[in-house]
Amino acid sequence: MFLAMGWKYQAGLGLIGAFVLIWITSAEITQKIFTEYRQPFALTYLGVSLMVIYLPIALLRDWFCSLLDKNMVKNLFGNRSLTSTSTGLDIPLRINELNNSLETDLRSSLITDKDLSEREEGWPLIAKIDKDEPHVLEQRSELSSWAIAKCSLYLTPIWFITEYFSNSALANTSVASTTVLTSTSGLFTLFFGALLGQDSITIAKLVAVFISMAGVAMTTVGKTWAADEFLSASESRRHNITGDIFGLLSAITYGLFTVLLKKSAGSEGDKVDVQKFFGYIGLFTFLGLWWLIWPLNAAGIEPPFRFPHSQSVGEVLLLNGFVGSVLSDYFWALSVVWTTPLVATLGMSLTMPLAMVADMVIHGRHYSAIYIFGCLQVFAGFIIANLSDKFSAKIELLQMKLLCINVHN
Repeated sequence: MFLAMGWKYQAGLGLIGAFVLIWITSAEITQKIFTEYRQPFALTYLGVSLMVIYLPIALLRDWFCSLLDKNMVKNLFGNRSLTSTSTGLDIPLRINELNNSLETDLRSSLITDKDLSEREEGWPLIAKIDKDEPHVLEQRSELSSWAIAKCSLYLTPIWFITEYFSNSALANTSVASTTVLTSTSGLFTLFFGALLGQDSITIAKLVAVFISMAGVAMTTVGKTWAADEFLSASESRRHNITGDIFGLLSAITYGLFTVLLKKSAGSEGDKVDVQKFFGYIGLFTFLGLWWLIWPLNAAGIEPPFRFPHSQSVGEVLLLNGFVGSVLSDYFWALSVVWTTPLVATLGMSLTMPLAMVADMVIHGRHYSAIYIFGCLQVFAGFIIANLSDKFSAKIELLQMKLLCINVHN
């Protein structure tokens, strides 16, 4: 199956940018919440459970689409005509009476330069498929709701743990430190991707990861130097080992979840309905993970549970849950499905330079040269990973084109 580098890939890059903006805003709000309501588990449970709202949205969407499909089929058989294009749109036609001539034309078609350029712009590529055609069609078919529910069931604990570790890190250290540590997830994504056979390790990807990691290290050192000069004592005390451990654990589980999500969605991201996927995660979290507060409290990890002491805090919790979890996590999942796990993960590293710019503009904070250079390295790692995937897809398409020409000859 070919790696789409068209509109979905470009939209995925845009969603990464939107997610980064929302994540930084939500992280700052979360830390403000923790000053009055220090309950990382409650915040995580609320944010993940709210994603159940995607289930009724998906049901309404499916019902509306089914009405459109019925009208399309009725009009199709009413006019007794079937129109097709040479580019072959990715619309699953559930019609059993397709002409054999159409199938023959598709099998005998060659990949031309025009097809190659169309594929890069987001159009599907029709290759010569003989015996493997049923297998390819099966791979591209979307999973059923029951299959998506089962997939969400075993990924729900991983996602909940990832979110809990991230919120616990924010409760114990600064946004900058949490951002730096979660940016190390690129290394774990590459490792889990190679281990599970979801991604291949190339020199370009290794270079991208190590450049990004070097940038993270330089940013940490640079930030420390700047902190000694400009941060207050109360802010400095928030950089403690507990928050760093939670941030690192969040990076590990984040990398694992990213690879498993892409593996479930397929190489082109067309096997899993992301709305249903996260909707089921919200449902399973709401029904099955509420009891974890007691063992966490008994272990001394979580404080005793209490409700918000004021209505304003509760309103901020709900708003932050909808925007910081429901919306941003959906954007992030789509970016993983539409690009690659490594690109989406390294894209998370863009939170560091963006946070730096925001602090300079809003708070008038200054940074050392080594910190700025580290942020540039993080951005360079993201660009290298992005270009690596794009060039790999072009080479793959070119090889398939030559293979089809040789078979035809």
